[in-house]
Amino acid sequence: MTRCGWCESDDLYRAYHDEEWGVPVHDDRKHFEFLILESAQAGLSWITILRKREAYRAAFDGFDPEKIAAYGEDKIEELMTNSGIIRNRRKIESAVNNARRFLEVQKEFGSFDQYIWGFVGGKPVVGHYDTLDEIPAKTELSEQVSRDLKKRGFQFLGPVIVYSHLQATGLVNDHLDSCFRKKLCASQPS
Repeated sequence: MTRCGWCESDDLYRAYHDEEWGVPVHDDRKHFEFLILESAQAGLSWITILRKREAYRAAFDGFDPEKIAAYGEDKIEELMTNSGIIRNRRKIESAVNNARRFLEVQKEFGSFDQYIWGFVGGKPVVGHYDTLDEIPAKTELSEQVSRDLKKRGFQFLGPVIVYSHLQATGLVNDHLDSCFRKKLCASQPS
């Protein structure tokens, strides 16, 4: 079975690749989870964040944006002492800010899903790559989405982090052409 080479170094990576990465997401809670985790990743490796994912779920109320939007300084201080997550004040504060912005997008568009999938016309963008070196770190699409998110007040969501979100949530299918998941993800309803 051929996989994208980036996931072969770790069982957790392989499971993430084989079960989640690139599958079209239409659940707002899942979108929000990935936004929080990906913004926490800035400057770190994704495997570091995957290893802390369960601790993030517990610390951030199951990624419930309404609960997180209500966090005050006491909760931020509590999170700063949680060794299970990345204890970077700016990243934690941005998670609270982004929860508030996320709720605004939901109110305006009916759901974050409607908003984000609107950038691709409701259909995944399919990349065709033979090697990992060919896959871009950001694209014109991720720059466009990042600009719009920033305009709406989101933080820690630059074009590289946004591209990771688009890939993870199946708006972009960047599995290598030789990867067994390429066609499986493409066959998922979008």
